[in-house]
Amino acid sequence: MLYHTIYPSTNNSKKWVTFIHGAGGSSSIWFNQVRFFKSYYNVLLIDLRGHGKSPASPEGTQYTFDKIIEDLVEVLNHNKIEKSHFVGISLGSILIQKMLFKYENRVEKIGLGGAILNLNFQSRLLMFLGNLTQSILPFIWIYTFFAYVIMPYRNHRKSRVLFIREAKKISQNEFKRWYKLTKKILPLLENIRSCKVKTPVLYIMGKEDYMFLPFVKKIVKVHDSSSLVTLSNSGHVVNIDQPEQFNKKLLTFFLND
Repeated sequence: MLYHTIYPSTNNSKKWVTFIHGAGGSSSIWFNQVRFFKSYYNVLLIDLRGHGKSPASPEGTQYTFDKIIEDLVEVLNHNKIEKSHFVGISLGSILIQKMLFKYENRVEKIGLGGAILNLNFQSRLLMFLGNLTQSILPFIWIYTFFAYVIMPYRNHRKSRVLFIREAKKISQNEFKRWYKLTKKILPLLENIRSCKVKTPVLYIMGKEDYMFLPFVKKIVKVHDSSSLVTLSNSGHVVNIDQPEQFNKKLLTFFLND
């Protein structure tokens, strides 16, 4: 089972909020959210396979998005969590939206930062270069390069440093397993964009998230259950760049019936 941590609500709430990190990260990226949200909800943090304190998979294991979703649901079942709000960043945003295909009844509301709904030219070029070099370069070189391209500005430094630090804890083999999923990401994103869901979704995006914000702006125009908030002086990892604004916007969304 995936490593996970529970922070019980300080107000005896029966409701839950579950946080899913991005590729190369870990549940440690949510430290600003834990302190805030445990005053209102029971908080569940999950480390994805091979990330943070979750063990690496056995040799020869191949990942699929369906397997990863089942990992998450296993944690929910183990803790007898029937339904939860979900919050995701980057890859975590994709996983949570993928959950809706089979487990929409387990999801209350969704808050997504650095949401990925499509890939622009730069993103596709990065994927191509990663596939081209992953067999000859240490993965941390590739990941560090990606981090600087996706989070290029001085005010993104804290997010960039944190993600690179966490990524160093992942093995080369684990990185390759996860990277193989990029070959399946475009069809999945197309399905996510075309799927009409009733679950309320709030996208909280940094105004400087130049790779992914344009696609989110398009999708909220056609998905009635979706809304968008953009935060100034923030890039891809908006929960770290602007934690106070991120938390307040998200809480208002969760509490609003």
